[in-house]
Amino acid sequence: MNKSALAFSALLGLWLNAGTIQAQTQKADWLINNSGYLSKLDKEGPRRIILENGLVSRTFLLEPNAATIGFDNLETGQTMLRGIKPEAEIDLNGKIYSIGGLTGQPDLAYLTEPWISAMKPIPGSMVFVDYKVEPITERLSWKRVRHAAPDVAWPPKGLHLLMNYRMPYGDPVGNIKITVHYEIYDGIPLMCKWISLDNKSALPVNLKTFKSEILAVVEKESPVEERGVPLKKPDLFVETEYEFSGMETMNTTLHSVFWMTDPAFTTQVNYSLMTPCLLEVRPEIGPGLIVEPGKSFESFRAWELVPDGNNEERRLLAQRKMYRVIAPWVTENPLMMHIRNSDPDRVKLAIDQCATVGFEMGIITFGSGFDLESTDPAYQQEWKKLADYAHSKGIELGGYSLLSSRSISEKDDVVNPATGKTGGVIHGSAPCLGSNWGREYMDKLYNWYKVTGMNLLEHDGSYPGHICASTTHPGHQGKDDSQWTQWRTITDYYKWCRATGVYLNIPDWYYLNGGTKCAMGYREVNWSLPRDQQVIHARQNIFDGTREKTPSMGWMFVPLTEYQGGGAAATIEPLKEHLEHYGKMLASNLGNGVQACYRGPRLYDTDSTRDLVKMWVDLYKAHRDILESDIIHTSSRRADGRGLDWMFHANPNLKEKGFLMIFNPTQSTIRKDIQISLYYTGLTTKAQFIDKKGNIMTLLLNRDYTVTIPVEAKAGEEIWFSIK
Repeated sequence: MNKSALAFSALLGLWLNAGTIQAQTQKADWLINNSGYLSKLDKEGPRRIILENGLVSRTFLLEPNAATIGFDNLETGQTMLRGIKPEAEIDLNGKIYSIGGLTGQPDLAYLTEPWISAMKPIPGSMVFVDYKVEPITERLSWKRVRHAAPDVAWPPKGLHLLMNYRMPYGDPVGNIKITVHYEIYDGIPLMCKWISLDNKSALPVNLKTFKSEILAVVEKESPVEERGVPLKKPDLFVETEYEFSGMETMNTTLHSVFWMTDPAFTTQVNYSLMTPCLLEVRPEIGPGLIVEPGKSFESFRAWELVPDGNNEERRLLAQRKMYRVIAPWVTENPLMMHIRNSDPDRVKLAIDQCATVGFEMGIITFGSGFDLESTDPAYQQEWKKLADYAHSKGIELGGYSLLSSRSISEKDDVVNPATGKTGGVIHGSAPCLGSNWGREYMDKLYNWYKVTGMNLLEHDGSYPGHICASTTHPGHQGKDDSQWTQWRTITDYYKWCRATGVYLNIPDWYYLNGGTKCAMGYREVNWSLPRDQQVIHARQNIFDGTREKTPSMGWMFVPLTEYQGGGAAATIEPLKEHLEHYGKMLASNLGNGVQACYRGPRLYDTDSTRDLVKMWVDLYKAHRDILESDIIHTSSRRADGRGLDWMFHANPNLKEKGFLMIFNPTQSTIRKDIQISLYYTGLTTKAQFIDKKGNIMTLLLNRDYTVTIPVEAKAGEEIWFSIK
């Protein structure tokens, strides 16, 4: 080898070694391997502490008063904070108190060290006393009685920082202690915040309202004018447990997460000072509570998830990861039948069929004649016997109850604050949970599950956030405390259900309070469409619904008998006459890790029908963990009825790293090369694709983690690959 070749070889070796070292020292992608991102509290001299986990950090100044002086995205290196605000605010007896914080920042567009050093405490603010750090404890009890994701933990791992404040000296309110709580979690750019109040004085105090978070966040954009176009909110996903009246976070967060303008930010580019860059977490009304001497109050919690860029797929993956961390019970995903007849013999038939094919839960559905509100001991004992029978077969049994969307009486219904009369509220008419009827209704729910031993509640029309102006309901004093007290009533019950192992189907966003499943997102009347159309709609609904939700968080629907009309063309019964369609609906749901409400009197009517259902159940259970993992939408194709559609699941924490389910909705055989990215599987060089016949195909990954799979699918056929 000549000298030039030797020199080139040496340089090449140095370059390759440098690349290897660089790759080893680069931070791991937390969405693939988050094991190195552990929570810690650092002390930065006597006056500062930093709560961080390698992905996100929050920095606190402790003197002359405590204040957040840094909130940083450690993945991008960007600060999210442009100014200092109070850590929280409370309104006690009509007077607003800042909790911590500093004043005197000359410009709210950015924050410098010299400015921080010159700032002073806010006059009359509550004063920081001390802090402590402890492990995170569970905020509610989760009784694990059914299959859940193997890679979730409860309580989550991380740190809980408690910062204590006292009233300013000489304040007439007396000895009130405020604690501001912060949690940071291992392996995810996520923090949580809430406040608690301890009344150590001799007199009661009226907590009219509070702000548990106030953040001056860097603006997303800086337009000079609005011109009627809504301005974009900052890059910070905020969600609280004070959520109701919706099946998506865009609706439920309206009650507690407010992106405000900041009038003190006078140097912003927008001439009208209308940039939404001030985060306030607070209830929309109230709580309006009297806190008696020796008693305490705790606010709802807010979680703040920091995105690591503008990639939509990563943002949604992070959001779904958040639910697995702070509400891991959402990974419970039992196979469930909607039993539409409450006759005991019919119920036993359904239970027997569930056990035969591998279903795990029966729900006595609406319109069945089932009465969960009955207090008749004989009726309750009848259902206890049926629940015991189901349990002996390995099947859980539960039922349906309607709360809202109905009128009880003038004295028990929600009083509309706008009119002073009942009616005209969120669901037209609705009972108030603070009324006599509401309190009795909740007692009935508790008692029913204690007596019967049932395992599931499908709670329709759950509390949707009504504000009630009644002053005669025993559960609240008036309008100001009505929303808070009703929310507390319903969420206390849901937490009790979670602690006792009762599964919760709720068509509302109660996941963070113990709810397990919400509707995936569909139009009910579409189940009256012809069968072929229902298949495409179902696949579209799953693709769209699993953007915000994990597959286990949303239920779909399979009406075995006529539902919302449509006649014979829309109906699967008699099941034996529509096996092809029944199989497509089973494949569309179970093949994508999604449970549907199979609503009818039976799951099968012949041996062939039974074998079809069992085949899809067996496939689902054989690949359950990967099918209940995230759908990677950028490597999937939404159904359109014109060509192949597919959904791809990935999970780097499992032995089975991926699963690809493909459907041909056309009337012709399709041969096609499909390209997908295996990046989120954690695989880097090669992958084994195992088809439904057991054939193994080994593919090398391209440098961008993609592979190309040759596919041949016959008309109406479903094919799949397990990826290892």
